[in-house]
Amino acid sequence: MRGAVLHGPGDVRFEERDAPRIIKATDAIIRMSATCVCGSDLWDYRGINPVAQPTPIGHEYCGIVEEVGSAVRSIKPGQFVIGSFFASDNTCPNCQAGYQSSCQHREFVGGAQAGLLRVPLADGTLVATPDVPSDDLIPSLLTLSDVMGTGWFAADAANVRPGKTVAVVGDGAVGLLGVLSAKQMGAERIIAMSRHQSRQKLAREFGATDVVTERGDDGVDRIKELTDGVGADAVLECVGTQQSMMQAIRSTRPGGSVGYVGVPHGVELDGHELFFSHVHLHGGPAPVRRFLPELIDLVWNGKINPGKVFDLTLTLDQVAEAYRAMDERRAIKVLLRP
Repeated sequence: MRGAVLHGPGDVRFEERDAPRIIKATDAIIRMSATCVCGSDLWDYRGINPVAQPTPIGHEYCGIVEEVGSAVRSIKPGQFVIGSFFASDNTCPNCQAGYQSSCQHREFVGGAQAGLLRVPLADGTLVATPDVPSDDLIPSLLTLSDVMGTGWFAADAANVRPGKTVAVVGDGAVGLLGVLSAKQMGAERIIAMSRHQSRQKLAREFGATDVVTERGDDGVDRIKELTDGVGADAVLECVGTQQSMMQAIRSTRPGGSVGYVGVPHGVELDGHELFFSHVHLHGGPAPVRRFLPELIDLVWNGKINPGKVFDLTLTLDQVAEAYRAMDERRAIKVLLRP
């Protein structure tokens, strides 16, 4: 089959790869209905995460089950399924606590920007939709594999509750879906931090009540100004830089919470400042599997439409252009169709 392979910084190629096959009895093979480029893929694409050899890339997926291993019981060929970027058994103590992305037997699911994908631990990782979806639902269902689930975890980790004030640091796909998540969870006021008009527009469509264009300390001052000097009850950190993390912590009121889901790069916290901030910090790789049943239900019944975050659709063989468009911020998120 053909799929995306990252050869080095700025060098993604669509080329021949070995088709995946059942390796363990707990595996499943799915035929991709759609995949996409993630903001975290750009860390590799930009060379910030070193790539030592040509590496299949992509970790967001949904599609039709083609084959399952002999030990798979709950997933069957012909089902439309969605899974997380971390495979999990969904039975270990960490999974039972709701942290499937820290499963004791977790495996990273990579190489998804291709026509076929092997998913380990299929019973614990994959969730089937009620039926094979109509084509128009597929973009929204695909977001549940990562960005919507991650935005939802950011809001959950930040303890978003009805009537609260929420600030969202980051206007990429995860940040925008963090806005949508906060709205769905009943936040009364949602402050989106964004300098880009198209992203501001989508943030407002998803439920943002205010937009702050300032960054760093100026952004903190503006959020304090909007909250009568107090700060937000909950802040979603969806970037992963030193500036974004400090902006999130400093924008949170004493007793409030930061949900951080941006993969950290160069983030260091000052213990003294953190001690006196009285701010709760919780985050990490999103346990997408925990939220999949609820999120599938919300999409299936038309309660949310996170697929709006895709503002460019290309065919899979145009994957190199998809990376360029996101790297150059010409696109928020690119949908790839086989």
